[in-house]
Amino acid sequence: MSPLLSLPGAIASEDLGVAAHYGSPLPEQRSLEAGNAILDLSHRGIITVGGDDRLRWLHSMTSQDLLSLRPGESAETLLLDPNGRIEHAIRFVDDGERAWLLVDEGSAGPLTDFLLRMRFAMRVEVADVSDDYAALLAFEGGTALPVLRDLESTIEWHDPWASVQRGGTQYAVGDHPGAEWSAVQSVLPRTALAPLADRVTAGDTQAAGLLALEALEIRAWRPSRAGDADDRAIPNEFDWLRTAVHLNKGCYRGQETVAKVHNIGHPPRRLALLHLDGSAGELPVSGALVYRAGESAGEKPRPVGRITRAARHYEWGGIALALLKRALPADAPLEVRGGETGADPDSPDGETIAATQEPIVPTDAGATRDLPRLKRL
Repeated sequence: MSPLLSLPGAIASEDLGVAAHYGSPLPEQRSLEAGNAILDLSHRGIITVGGDDRLRWLHSMTSQDLLSLRPGESAETLLLDPNGRIEHAIRFVDDGERAWLLVDEGSAGPLTDFLLRMRFAMRVEVADVSDDYAALLAFEGGTALPVLRDLESTIEWHDPWASVQRGGTQYAVGDHPGAEWSAVQSVLPRTALAPLADRVTAGDTQAAGLLALEALEIRAWRPSRAGDADDRAIPNEFDWLRTAVHLNKGCYRGQETVAKVHNIGHPPRRLALLHLDGSAGELPVSGALVYRAGESAGEKPRPVGRITRAARHYEWGGIALALLKRALPADAPLEVRGGETGADPDSPDGETIAATQEPIVPTDAGATRDLPRLKRL
């Protein structure tokens, strides 16, 4: 359990050992976005990789160009399976002596085991240091980051989501709501968490819970491996090529799928933001099924997607990220039915929530190469 759970009003997030909120989820969003609140991510994992071959080795396995990074420069990379499906999302920074890999909850152990199996003759040293270090998040421009730096953060990872990174590309059209995204994750020894709680109590800065970050990420179209991806997810479906994939680097595991979908195919599903009707006062749970509006239960409607995450934003109200069928028209009115994946739309359990789409990945994403058609005999 994190020492920050001792702060007044703290409500623990189920089974994670950190706060979901501190009594005021909507004001916490405002404070976090303004840079005046610290978010406890000590439930997530941290791995270090040392040795002379570390950058070349990690570069060869993951989706981002890591060899061109300068010490202290932040990057995001993905470890894919041989079929291009996302296994791990990695927030990466190298301090000149060792690489720091910040990963989602539950990922540090499996990823460490995988890396240890892949060492062969490489000069690398892999360690899961999650018990010794913790990640804290803050946005730039307020009181929070200076407090973390006063506590002598070991490294900082600056989230690159605000812009398309070199070697990447963006499917989303028009102004991007993540253009002002300035989240920074600081890694501190776990012994610094109790003094940090004291600084919050003293009024040097504020604390925000996971619900605040969830809402801000959804509004910024910021994907999360733990929150949005399932066992079929590929980067193209989330517009993750903007920050986590380098399209011109050498071969890596899963590259063939990413390249084929981008160059000559289309993502089988597409991420969209849903604006939810708030009249029912409910938010859909993760996994709730999405249907085209107007199809009656007697017609045995088929789902066109599922909710990945939903939240109540301090300005936009009820919003959600959803993975939808690619061929679904971008202007099709939708509704969310049932309270969980596989719920019967005829069931009285759960509300039917009307929703409108804000496309993130367009229906025509991919197929960037205009290949000539061969004449057939």
